[in-house]
Amino acid sequence: MSPLYAMGGIILIALIFDYINGFHDAANSIATVVSTRVLTPGKAVVWAAFFNFVAAFGFGTAVAKTVGSGMVDLSVVTFAVIFAGLTGAILWDLLTWYFGLPTSSSHALFGGYAGAAVAKAGFSAVIVSGWTSTLIFIVIAPLIGLSVGLLVMNGIYLFFGQTPPSRVDRWFRRMQLASAAAFSLMHGANDAQKTMGIIAGALVTGGYLQMENGQLPIPFWVVLLAHTAIGLGTLTGGWRIIHTMGSKITKLHPEGGFAAETGAAVAIFTATHLGIGISTTHTITGAIVGVGATRRLSAVRWGVARQIIWAWVLTIPASAAIGATTFYLLKIFGKA
Repeated sequence: MSPLYAMGGIILIALIFDYINGFHDAANSIATVVSTRVLTPGKAVVWAAFFNFVAAFGFGTAVAKTVGSGMVDLSVVTFAVIFAGLTGAILWDLLTWYFGLPTSSSHALFGGYAGAAVAKAGFSAVIVSGWTSTLIFIVIAPLIGLSVGLLVMNGIYLFFGQTPPSRVDRWFRRMQLASAAAFSLMHGANDAQKTMGIIAGALVTGGYLQMENGQLPIPFWVVLLAHTAIGLGTLTGGWRIIHTMGSKITKLHPEGGFAAETGAAVAIFTATHLGIGISTTHTITGAIVGVGATRRLSAVRWGVARQIIWAWVLTIPASAAIGATTFYLLKIFGKA
Protein backbone atom coordinates (compact mmCIF):
# COMPACT_ATOMS: atom_id res chain seq x y z
CA MET A 1 0.00 0.00 0.00
CA SER A 2 1.36 3.44 -0.90
CA PRO A 3 2.17 5.86 1.96
CA LEU A 4 -0.57 8.21 0.74
CA TYR A 5 -3.24 5.49 0.92
CA ALA A 6 -1.90 4.39 4.31
CA MET A 7 -2.14 7.98 5.52
CA GLY A 8 -5.72 8.26 4.27
CA GLY A 9 -6.61 4.98 5.99
CA ILE A 10 -5.19 6.16 9.31
CA ILE A 11 -7.15 9.44 9.11
CA LEU A 12 -10.33 7.50 8.30
CA ILE A 13 -9.85 5.16 11.28
CA ALA A 14 -9.14 8.16 13.55
CA LEU A 15 -12.39 9.76 12.41
CA ILE A 16 -14.24 6.47 12.99
CA PHE A 17 -12.91 6.55 16.55
CA ASP A 18 -14.04 10.18 16.85
CA TYR A 19 -17.50 9.21 15.62
CA ILE A 20 -17.66 6.35 18.15
CA ASN A 21 -16.44 8.77 20.81
CA GLY A 22 -19.43 11.02 20.08
CA PHE A 23 -21.76 8.01 19.91
CA HIS A 24 -20.39 6.51 23.14
CA ASP A 25 -20.28 9.83 24.98
CA ALA A 26 -23.61 11.22 23.77
CA ALA A 27 -24.85 10.26 27.22
CA ASN A 28 -22.49 12.83 28.73
CA SER A 29 -24.16 15.62 26.79
CA ILE A 30 -27.83 14.64 26.84
CA ALA A 31 -28.56 12.11 29.60
CA THR A 32 -29.48 14.77 32.16
CA VAL A 33 -31.61 16.87 29.82
CA VAL A 34 -33.44 13.75 28.57
CA SER A 35 -33.99 12.20 32.02
CA THR A 36 -35.52 15.47 33.29
CA ARG A 37 -37.74 15.54 30.16
CA VAL A 38 -36.65 19.03 29.23
CA LEU A 39 -35.97 17.76 25.70
CA THR A 40 -37.00 14.65 23.83
CA PRO A 41 -34.10 12.32 22.92
CA GLY A 42 -34.26 13.36 19.27
CA LYS A 43 -34.13 17.09 20.01
CA ALA A 44 -31.47 16.57 22.68
CA VAL A 45 -28.99 14.87 20.35
CA VAL A 46 -29.44 17.61 17.73
CA TRP A 47 -28.87 20.24 20.44
CA ALA A 48 -25.75 18.48 21.72
CA ALA A 49 -24.33 17.69 18.28
CA PHE A 50 -24.68 21.32 17.20
CA PHE A 51 -22.66 22.59 20.17
CA ASN A 52 -20.11 19.78 19.79
CA PHE A 53 -19.42 21.12 16.29
CA VAL A 54 -19.55 24.85 17.17
CA ALA A 55 -16.72 24.26 19.68
CA ALA A 56 -14.37 24.04 16.66
CA PHE A 57 -14.38 27.83 16.39
CA GLY A 58 -13.29 29.05 19.81
CA PHE A 59 -11.20 26.83 22.06
CA GLY A 60 -7.80 26.44 20.43
CA THR A 61 -5.78 23.23 20.07
CA ALA A 62 -3.77 22.98 23.32
CA VAL A 63 -5.25 19.59 24.22
CA ALA A 64 -4.60 18.29 20.68
CA LYS A 65 -0.92 19.22 20.93
CA THR A 66 -0.60 17.46 24.28
CA VAL A 67 -2.19 14.26 22.96
CA GLY A 68 -0.41 14.35 19.60
CA SER A 69 3.14 14.90 20.78
CA GLY A 70 3.22 15.16 24.58
CA MET A 71 2.27 11.63 25.69
CA VAL A 72 4.13 9.30 23.29
CA ASP A 73 7.51 9.97 21.67
CA LEU A 74 6.75 10.75 18.02
CA SER A 75 10.11 9.36 16.94
CA VAL A 76 8.89 5.80 17.62
CA VAL A 77 5.42 6.31 16.16
CA THR A 78 4.57 4.56 12.91
CA PHE A 79 1.30 4.04 11.06
CA ALA A 80 1.14 0.57 12.65
CA VAL A 81 1.42 2.08 16.14
CA ILE A 82 -1.34 4.59 15.42
CA PHE A 83 -3.58 1.93 13.87
CA ALA A 84 -3.06 -0.43 16.83
CA GLY A 85 -3.70 2.36 19.33
CA LEU A 86 -6.93 3.42 17.64
CA THR A 87 -8.03 -0.23 17.46
CA GLY A 88 -7.53 -0.58 21.22
CA ALA A 89 -9.63 2.52 21.87
CA ILE A 90 -12.40 1.56 19.43
CA LEU A 91 -12.78 -2.02 20.70
CA TRP A 92 -12.88 -0.93 24.36
CA ASP A 93 -15.46 1.78 23.57
CA LEU A 94 -17.69 -0.70 21.75
CA LEU A 95 -17.38 -3.27 24.56
CA THR A 96 -18.31 -0.78 27.28
CA TRP A 97 -21.12 0.65 25.15
CA TYR A 98 -22.57 -2.86 24.80
CA PHE A 99 -22.69 -3.22 28.58
CA GLY A 100 -23.99 0.34 29.06
CA LEU A 101 -20.94 1.51 31.04
CA PRO A 102 -20.09 5.25 30.81
CA THR A 103 -16.31 4.87 30.51
CA SER A 104 -13.86 7.39 29.13
CA SER A 105 -13.24 7.37 25.38
CA SER A 106 -10.32 9.72 26.07
CA HIS A 107 -8.61 7.31 28.44
CA ALA A 108 -9.28 4.46 26.02
CA LEU A 109 -7.44 6.44 23.34
CA PHE A 110 -4.55 7.30 25.66
CA GLY A 111 -4.26 3.68 26.79
CA GLY A 112 -4.48 2.16 23.31
CA TYR A 113 -1.93 4.59 21.86
CA ALA A 114 0.53 4.09 24.73
CA GLY A 115 0.10 0.31 24.71
CA ALA A 116 0.90 0.12 21.00
CA ALA A 117 3.93 2.42 21.40
CA VAL A 118 5.27 0.37 24.33
CA ALA A 119 4.81 -2.84 22.29
CA LYS A 120 7.03 -1.32 19.59
CA ALA A 121 9.74 0.45 21.59
CA GLY A 122 9.35 -0.35 25.29
CA PHE A 123 8.35 1.97 28.11
CA SER A 124 10.84 4.61 26.98
CA ALA A 125 8.27 5.48 24.28
CA VAL A 126 6.00 6.97 26.95
CA ILE A 127 6.59 10.62 27.89
CA VAL A 128 6.05 10.52 31.65
CA SER A 129 5.61 14.29 32.06
CA GLY A 130 2.79 14.27 29.53
CA TRP A 131 0.93 11.63 31.53
CA THR A 132 1.26 13.29 34.92
CA SER A 133 -1.52 15.86 34.51
CA THR A 134 -3.79 13.30 32.83
CA LEU A 135 -3.42 10.81 35.67
CA ILE A 136 -3.91 13.53 38.29
CA PHE A 137 -7.08 14.73 36.56
CA ILE A 138 -8.51 11.19 36.61
CA VAL A 139 -9.10 11.99 40.30
CA ILE A 140 -9.47 15.77 40.15
CA ALA A 141 -11.97 16.07 37.25
CA PRO A 142 -14.83 14.10 38.85
CA LEU A 143 -14.13 15.82 42.18
CA ILE A 144 -14.42 19.27 40.56
CA GLY A 145 -17.65 18.18 38.86
CA LEU A 146 -18.96 16.75 42.14
CA SER A 147 -17.97 19.84 44.16
CA VAL A 148 -19.40 22.42 41.75
CA GLY A 149 -22.56 20.35 41.24
CA LEU A 150 -22.94 20.09 45.00
CA LEU A 151 -22.39 23.83 45.52
CA VAL A 152 -24.78 24.87 42.73
CA MET A 153 -27.46 22.49 44.00
CA ASN A 154 -27.11 23.75 47.58
CA GLY A 155 -27.28 27.31 46.28
CA ILE A 156 -30.53 26.46 44.48
CA TYR A 157 -31.96 25.02 47.70
CA LEU A 158 -30.85 28.15 49.60
CA PHE A 159 -32.34 30.70 47.20
CA PHE A 160 -35.36 28.79 45.91
CA GLY A 161 -36.23 26.63 48.91
CA GLN A 162 -39.46 28.57 49.57
CA THR A 163 -40.48 28.90 45.93
CA PRO A 164 -43.40 26.73 44.76
CA PRO A 165 -42.05 23.61 42.97
CA SER A 166 -44.02 24.35 39.80
CA ARG A 167 -42.30 27.73 39.36
CA VAL A 168 -38.83 26.31 40.10
CA ASP A 169 -39.41 23.54 37.60
CA ARG A 170 -40.49 26.00 34.89
CA TRP A 171 -37.45 28.26 35.39
CA PHE A 172 -34.92 25.48 35.47
CA ARG A 173 -36.34 23.70 32.45
CA ARG A 174 -35.32 26.81 30.49
CA MET A 175 -32.01 27.21 32.26
CA GLN A 176 -31.14 23.58 31.63
CA LEU A 177 -31.13 24.26 27.90
CA ALA A 178 -28.27 26.70 28.52
CA SER A 179 -26.37 24.36 30.85
CA ALA A 180 -26.77 21.44 28.42
CA ALA A 181 -25.43 23.66 25.63
CA ALA A 182 -22.47 24.72 27.80
CA PHE A 183 -21.62 21.13 28.65
CA SER A 184 -21.91 19.98 25.01
CA LEU A 185 -19.69 22.88 23.95
CA MET A 186 -17.03 21.86 26.49
CA HIS A 187 -17.40 18.18 25.57
CA GLY A 188 -16.69 18.99 21.92
CA ALA A 189 -13.87 21.38 22.84
CA ASN A 190 -11.97 18.78 24.88
CA ASP A 191 -12.82 15.43 23.28
CA ALA A 192 -12.55 16.35 19.59
CA GLN A 193 -9.07 17.72 20.19
CA LYS A 194 -7.77 14.26 21.13
CA THR A 195 -8.53 12.94 17.64
CA MET A 196 -6.99 16.09 16.13
CA GLY A 197 -3.77 15.30 17.99
CA ILE A 198 -3.68 11.72 16.68
CA ILE A 199 -4.31 12.84 13.08
CA ALA A 200 -1.69 15.59 13.28
CA GLY A 201 0.79 13.10 14.77
CA ALA A 202 0.09 10.72 11.88
CA LEU A 203 0.67 13.54 9.37
CA VAL A 204 4.07 14.23 10.98
CA THR A 205 4.88 10.51 10.94
CA GLY A 206 4.04 10.32 7.24
CA GLY A 207 6.07 13.43 6.41
CA TYR A 208 3.01 15.45 5.36
CA LEU A 209 3.39 17.92 8.23
CA GLN A 210 6.42 19.43 9.95
CA MET A 211 6.89 20.31 13.60
CA GLU A 212 7.08 24.07 14.17
CA ASN A 213 9.62 25.12 16.83
CA GLY A 214 9.08 21.83 18.63
CA GLN A 215 5.30 22.28 18.59
CA LEU A 216 2.79 20.10 16.80
CA PRO A 217 0.81 22.22 14.28
CA ILE A 218 -2.91 21.44 13.91
CA PRO A 219 -4.28 22.38 10.45
CA PHE A 220 -7.77 23.87 10.55
CA TRP A 221 -9.13 21.22 8.16
CA VAL A 222 -8.20 18.65 10.82
CA VAL A 223 -10.09 20.69 13.43
CA LEU A 224 -13.21 20.77 11.23
CA LEU A 225 -13.04 17.03 10.42
CA ALA A 226 -12.70 16.07 14.08
CA HIS A 227 -15.60 18.24 15.24
CA THR A 228 -17.79 17.03 12.38
CA ALA A 229 -17.12 13.39 13.25
CA ILE A 230 -17.80 13.77 16.98
CA GLY A 231 -20.93 15.82 16.25
CA LEU A 232 -22.28 13.12 13.90
CA GLY A 233 -21.52 10.48 16.52
CA THR A 234 -23.42 12.42 19.16
CA LEU A 235 -26.30 12.80 16.72
CA THR A 236 -26.77 9.02 16.60
CA GLY A 237 -26.60 8.63 20.38
CA GLY A 238 -25.52 5.70 22.57
CA TRP A 239 -28.85 4.94 24.26
CA ARG A 240 -27.61 2.13 26.53
CA ILE A 241 -25.26 4.52 28.33
CA ILE A 242 -27.80 7.34 28.36
CA HIS A 243 -30.08 5.13 30.47
CA THR A 244 -27.26 4.47 32.97
CA MET A 245 -26.23 8.13 33.25
CA GLY A 246 -29.71 9.64 33.25
CA SER A 247 -31.60 7.41 35.66
CA LYS A 248 -29.55 4.61 37.19
CA ILE A 249 -27.10 6.72 39.23
CA THR A 250 -29.73 9.00 40.80
CA LYS A 251 -33.10 10.52 39.91
CA LEU A 252 -32.77 14.02 38.46
CA HIS A 253 -35.15 16.98 38.22
CA PRO A 254 -34.52 20.06 36.01
CA GLU A 255 -32.74 21.98 38.77
CA GLY A 256 -30.51 18.96 39.43
CA GLY A 257 -29.77 18.55 35.74
CA PHE A 258 -28.82 22.24 35.55
CA ALA A 259 -26.49 21.91 38.56
CA ALA A 260 -24.81 18.75 37.23
CA GLU A 261 -24.24 20.13 33.72
CA THR A 262 -22.92 23.43 35.11
CA GLY A 263 -20.50 21.66 37.45
CA ALA A 264 -19.17 19.43 34.70
CA ALA A 265 -18.87 22.31 32.19
CA VAL A 266 -16.77 24.33 34.67
CA ALA A 267 -14.42 21.38 35.26
CA ILE A 268 -13.94 20.67 31.54
CA PHE A 269 -13.42 24.34 30.69
CA THR A 270 -10.67 24.50 33.33
CA ALA A 271 -8.86 21.46 31.91
CA THR A 272 -9.26 22.57 28.28
CA HIS A 273 -7.81 25.99 29.12
CA LEU A 274 -4.81 24.24 30.72
CA GLY A 275 -4.36 21.96 27.69
CA ILE A 276 -5.20 18.79 29.63
CA GLY A 277 -7.19 15.99 28.04
CA ILE A 278 -9.65 14.78 30.67
CA SER A 279 -12.57 12.42 30.80
CA THR A 280 -15.84 14.26 30.21
CA THR A 281 -17.55 11.04 31.32
CA HIS A 282 -15.82 11.05 34.71
CA THR A 283 -16.64 14.72 35.13
CA ILE A 284 -20.38 14.59 34.46
CA THR A 285 -20.72 11.38 36.50
CA GLY A 286 -19.05 13.10 39.46
CA ALA A 287 -21.39 16.07 39.07
CA ILE A 288 -24.47 13.82 38.97
CA VAL A 289 -23.32 12.03 42.14
CA GLY A 290 -22.77 15.42 43.84
CA VAL A 291 -26.28 16.56 42.94
CA GLY A 292 -27.81 13.32 44.17
CA ALA A 293 -25.91 13.52 47.46
CA THR A 294 -27.45 16.93 48.28
CA ARG A 295 -30.78 15.21 48.90
CA ARG A 296 -29.37 12.34 50.94
CA LEU A 297 -26.53 9.90 50.46
CA SER A 298 -28.99 7.07 49.87
CA ALA A 299 -30.35 8.97 46.83
CA VAL A 300 -27.21 7.87 44.97
CA ARG A 301 -27.20 4.26 43.81
CA TRP A 302 -23.71 3.49 45.06
CA GLY A 303 -23.73 -0.03 43.59
CA VAL A 304 -24.06 1.43 40.09
CA ALA A 305 -21.45 4.09 40.90
CA ARG A 306 -19.07 1.34 42.08
CA GLN A 307 -19.46 -0.58 38.80
CA ILE A 308 -18.71 2.60 36.86
CA ILE A 309 -15.57 3.31 38.92
CA TRP A 310 -14.26 -0.21 38.29
CA ALA A 311 -14.77 0.34 34.56
CA TRP A 312 -12.83 3.62 34.88
CA VAL A 313 -9.93 1.84 36.61
CA LEU A 314 -9.77 -0.82 33.91
CA THR A 315 -10.04 1.50 30.89
CA ILE A 316 -6.39 2.53 30.42
CA PRO A 317 -4.81 -0.90 31.10
CA ALA A 318 -7.47 -2.77 29.08
CA SER A 319 -7.24 -0.53 26.02
CA ALA A 320 -3.43 -0.56 26.34
CA ALA A 321 -3.49 -4.37 26.31
CA ILE A 322 -5.70 -4.39 23.20
CA GLY A 323 -3.46 -1.82 21.49
CA ALA A 324 -0.31 -3.81 22.31
CA THR A 325 -1.89 -7.10 21.19
CA THR A 326 -2.99 -5.52 17.90
CA PHE A 327 0.54 -4.24 17.28
CA TYR A 328 2.06 -7.68 17.98
CA LEU A 329 -0.41 -9.25 15.55
CA LEU A 330 0.53 -6.72 12.87
CA LYS A 331 4.18 -7.53 13.51
CA ILE A 332 3.58 -11.28 13.21
CA PHE A 333 1.90 -10.77 9.84
CA GLY A 334 4.65 -8.45 8.64
CA LYS A 335 2.54 -5.27 8.73
CA ALA A 336 4.47 -3.44 11.46
